[in-house]
Amino acid sequence: MRVSVIVSTYNQPRWLQKMLWGFEQQTHKDFELIIADDGSGEETRVVIQDFQKKSPLTIIHVRQEDNGFQKTKILNKAILASKEQYLIFTDGDCIPRKDFVATHLRYHKKGVFLSGGYFKLPMDISRRISQVVIEQQHCFDPAWLLEQGLEKSFKLNKLSARGCKQKLLNTLTPTKATWDGNNASGWREDILAVNGFDERMQYGGEDREMGERLMNYGVTPLQIRYSAITIHLDHPRGYVTDDMIIKNKKIRKFTKKHKIVKTAYGILKSK
Repeated sequence: MRVSVIVSTYNQPRWLQKMLWGFEQQTHKDFELIIADDGSGEETRVVIQDFQKKSPLTIIHVRQEDNGFQKTKILNKAILASKEQYLIFTDGDCIPRKDFVATHLRYHKKGVFLSGGYFKLPMDISRRISQVVIEQQHCFDPAWLLEQGLEKSFKLNKLSARGCKQKLLNTLTPTKATWDGNNASGWREDILAVNGFDERMQYGGEDREMGERLMNYGVTPLQIRYSAITIHLDHPRGYVTDDMIIKNKKIRKFTKKHKIVKTAYGILKSK
């Protein structure tokens, strides 16, 4: 099955490069990669063009001008640019494990969206991850990460769990299955039915709000946070303001209270 993978990015060319190396390692190779670029500068354009020329990946660059944090708007544009029936979403600061696309396809089914997991790294180890490390998948190996100085924790099970243990942890985790923008997937027709992302929203729960509308629409979330894994690279978030968080919380509260399915501020705008 061919799928569309949508990746959001903003002025993180080094991390985007590592993410692209990660997608070059995928065991399931039949996908298009749509980079949803929220107004990045020249360095990002150069990275993308270089991969478009040299990489076996099918890369589509969808960009809008920089007008502050407008991730929801560029994601909606990327959804419209997608050609396939099934959509996988992640971020340009996340490196996908080689089975990332294959795992989403293994669990996907009608009437369901998938909620994957991520393992967050500190800045020093994020910088140390090279193309060779990604090609050899060392960054997903707990032993390698511990050698780099990472503190041991239960969260390492996200990287090491296999088979029955993986299924058990997916079932027992207290974390609810939600639409997290760095690792989630669903049917294009369902996403269009709820009108995509609410473009009033900026940073803080904007991805989850769409997932809540999908659930109101009747789509069931499935937890695969110990099965579909990305490595989350560290970076500052200077674009976040308290006003963004407050506004987004109000919109999410309204969505939940009134069981909103289709936003009037999404892909199609109400007149």
